[in-house]
Amino acid sequence: MRKTSAALATLALAVIALTGCAAGPAYQGASCDRATASSGVEDLANISGEIGTKPDVELFTPVGGESSTFGDVVVGDGRALTSPSQSAVFEFSLFSGKTGEPIAGTAYDDEQASLASVGYWEQIVPAFGAALECATEGTRVLSVVTPDDFGAANLQGFGLDADEPVVAVFDVVKVFPSRAEGSLQYNDAAGMPTVVRAADGRPGVIVPDSAAPTDLTVQTLIKGDGQKVAEDDSILVNYTGVLWDERTVFDSSWDRGTAATFDLAGVIPGFTQGLTGQTVGSQVLLVIPAELGYGEEGGGSVPANATLVFVVDILGIDPPASAQ
Repeated sequence: MRKTSAALATLALAVIALTGCAAGPAYQGASCDRATASSGVEDLANISGEIGTKPDVELFTPVGGESSTFGDVVVGDGRALTSPSQSAVFEFSLFSGKTGEPIAGTAYDDEQASLASVGYWEQIVPAFGAALECATEGTRVLSVVTPDDFGAANLQGFGLDADEPVVAVFDVVKVFPSRAEGSLQYNDAAGMPTVVRAADGRPGVIVPDSAAPTDLTVQTLIKGDGQKVAEDDSILVNYTGVLWDERTVFDSSWDRGTAATFDLAGVIPGFTQGLTGQTVGSQVLLVIPAELGYGEEGGGSVPANATLVFVVDILGIDPPASAQ
C-alpha cells in the first residue's frame, strides 16, 4: 500500500476542528463552467515545472485580498472533476501569502500518491474545494485563501499568523471516472435482477420474485474499453450490494460518497471470479451463491446462507491508497 503524505495527513486532522463544514459542492457534469469561475489570480506568481512534479513558485508577495480566489496556471485536456465524490490524485504545495515561504506539500512521488476528491478538500478548506470543482486532469491551479477561509485551526497548526493568507498550488494529476463508461450490453434478463440508474450513475436493483440462481451468474451491463482485470489486481470500484431474499441493500460505496479500493485476492470468491477478465469502465451484475460469498455463517450485515447481488462499476486498476 502507498503512504499518505505528512502534509495531507496534517490537513486531514484539521477537519475535526472545522465548524460548519459544507456537505460538498453541488455540481454535476454539464453544469460545470470553469472558464467563468477562474479569476486571473494566476498572474500573481511565476510558476514553472511539469504537472505532477514539484513546481518552482515565485510569489509576488504580499498576496491576499478580501475574498478567496483561484485561477488556472495550466489547463489540462483530460477527464473533468464533475462529481464531488470523484476519486483523483492531487499533488499540492502550500505557501505563506505574506512571505512567499513554503509551508507544506505532498511528496510529488508516485509511490506516495493518495486518492482524494473535491468533496474531501471541501471539508478541509472549502475554498480548496471551490478551486478544484470541474478542473480537468493535467490542470495546475493557483488558489489564494484568506485567513478566515483557511481557518484558525489550520493557521495555528501550520504556525501561521492569524492574518496570514495562504497560497496553494494544486496539480490535478489523475482523474478517475465516477461511474461506468462504455457501451450498453444486451442480456437475457429472465430470472435476473433489473438494474436502473440515476442521473449520476448510481444503480438501483430490483430483485425478481423467483428463486435465486444456484451458480455464480455474471452479466456485463456496460462494457468499458479499459484494461482487463486480473484476479490479483487492486481495483477502484463503485458498488451496491443487495441481499436476494430480503431485497435490501446491505452495503454501498455510493452511500459513503467515495469509491472503494479492493484487492481482488482478498475478497469473497464470487467477487473475485465475477470481476476477473472484466474491463475498466464496465458495469457488472453479479449474483453470488452463499458458498462463494459468506457461507453458512454469514458476516456483518449478511445473514447465513445468503445469496448476494452486486452491481459493480470498475473505475480503475492499481489505484493509490485513499487519503481518507
